[in-house]
Amino acid sequence: MNILHTADWHLGKKTDGIDRLPEQQKVLAEICTVADRENADVVIVAGDLFDTVNPSNQAEKLYYKTLKRLTNQGKRPVIAIAGNHDSPYRIENPIPLAQECGIIFSGFPHTQIEPFTSDAGVKITKSAPGFIEIELPQYDYPLRVLLTPYANEFRLKKYLGAEDREEGLRTLLTEHWQENADKYCDEKGVNILTTHLFVTKKDNTPAPDAENIEPEGEKPILHVGGAQAIYTENFPEQLQYVALGHLHRQQEVAAAPCPIVYSSSILAYSFAEENQTKYVMSVEIEPGKSAATERIALKEGKRLHRKTFEKVEPAVAWLNENPDTLVELTIVTDDYLTGTERRLLLNAHDGIVALIPRVLNTESYDLPENNIDLGRSTEELFIDFFKKNKNGQEPNEEIMAILKEVLGE
Repeated sequence: MNILHTADWHLGKKTDGIDRLPEQQKVLAEICTVADRENADVVIVAGDLFDTVNPSNQAEKLYYKTLKRLTNQGKRPVIAIAGNHDSPYRIENPIPLAQECGIIFSGFPHTQIEPFTSDAGVKITKSAPGFIEIELPQYDYPLRVLLTPYANEFRLKKYLGAEDREEGLRTLLTEHWQENADKYCDEKGVNILTTHLFVTKKDNTPAPDAENIEPEGEKPILHVGGAQAIYTENFPEQLQYVALGHLHRQQEVAAAPCPIVYSSSILAYSFAEENQTKYVMSVEIEPGKSAATERIALKEGKRLHRKTFEKVEPAVAWLNENPDTLVELTIVTDDYLTGTERRLLLNAHDGIVALIPRVLNTESYDLPENNIDLGRSTEELFIDFFKKNKNGQEPNEEIMAILKEVLGE
């Protein structure tokens, strides 16, 4: 059985005011082509289908059009779960119509999907809160899927019927997943899980620039009122693959108890993802055997670059040579950028997201004693601002978490 895993579409997303929908149209068409070329039997979309809970009409139109195309006339089930950017109600509203097309939506961790048979012969034969079993006409064994869309910790506990229990979320999710796995997942079928949560190895405290932290500009899960990190050891041993959404860089978090994988977002959405290649995952699984995974690079979509030049002329040359990009451009200048120089740069490229002059000669200007370096990140600038106003005291983790949440919003 061949499963195609994608996530973090963020339809309707803008990067510093630049609309990414034209690129999203191209890359989603590419994913549909990949699904056909790889003969995918099932497609998993692991959350953050939209970028906001109230997406534009154009984003919704692209969303439904793409999902229908992915179903291959209803022969290929598409399973889509809600992420932390999505409205779970919006995700589940079209369920009756979607099922006729072979699309299976799950907006809440306790959603129970009623068994049905599509016109193409795809059957939901068993279901429970957070679980479905699917039979495909071309296979004599079923696909079992544990489904856990995003919800914050309070709601997850409520949905799991454990709001009065003192145990942490990890314990409750482990029990929930293990109960479904013990009841439904044996070696006579293919067993997978998909969720939109922050997953890491136990005792793995990432450095600030590590690959497995929440991306810049992303609504964070790990914040006050959010959800705990989930450890790889919390997944049941019966599983053969875990399809994750939320982190935007492609990565295999762990190989045990099975491949636990973030497929990546479909586009680079912030400059923290500078020059990243984006992927979908092709996963081949047979009952009782380890999954074989292959990451497939996506070619559509603009690369994001942070570039610094000491003169305008080489900057213009680079811009002309790299038209299909989005650029945060810094020009190191002795004095300032003239209007003519700005026009040269902006006319050379329509993807300049930010144009930052870094002025070296400040003696002739009435500037504060400590100049602001706009090439630094917002978080670094905030820390400096906080320390200046708090007599050198640095902001604590809670304040930084709130800042990150505000930036994400």
